[in-house]
Amino acid sequence: MVRTLTDGRRSSRPGAVPAGSNIDPVAASKSRKQALREFLASRQLSAIGEAEWHAALRELAPISESYLRDLLRDTGLPFAQPYAGVRQKTFSELESDLRGMLQVYQEAIRAVDRERARYCRRQVIAAKDRARFVARDSRTAPEKKARKEEMAHWMLVWLENPEVFPAWVDVRKRYSSVTDST
Repeated sequence: MVRTLTDGRRSSRPGAVPAGSNIDPVAASKSRKQALREFLASRQLSAIGEAEWHAALRELAPISESYLRDLLRDTGLPFAQPYAGVRQKTFSELESDLRGMLQVYQEAIRAVDRERARYCRRQVIAAKDRARFVARDSRTAPEKKARKEEMAHWMLVWLENPEVFPAWVDVRKRYSSVTDST
């Protein structure tokens, strides 16, 4: 849902405050975080899996998956794929998440769970799109552009042939100078 903010800009970000609203933007954001804290405390969770993910989405609705994912990552709880998504701050995180996503994807294919397989692919596609967006932004530093372009390439390989990705990334890391810095 896109909202017009009090300053006239438009946003689909959770916690965004519509124009003319009496809601404090800081309080709206805190309420999501507080609701998540209460959700986690009431269930005494030690990890986030499929059931916990869907329960959190229901309990905190309306909330975007990406925002919920960010909030849950901040808790430090172990977070199962495909719900953990694809991190891309470092190549190590990216590789770990793509390998984890591959495992879930292959299990879904073997179980003929097309919806789960599609969900895995959608997570990788969204991450690739984010990397490309940053790489193409004129304000992005050249070193970061190069890293994000390389990361997008990794995700394209995963999307084109997931089963080849583990062998490909092992070779790629040996011969790419871009991945050495992180």
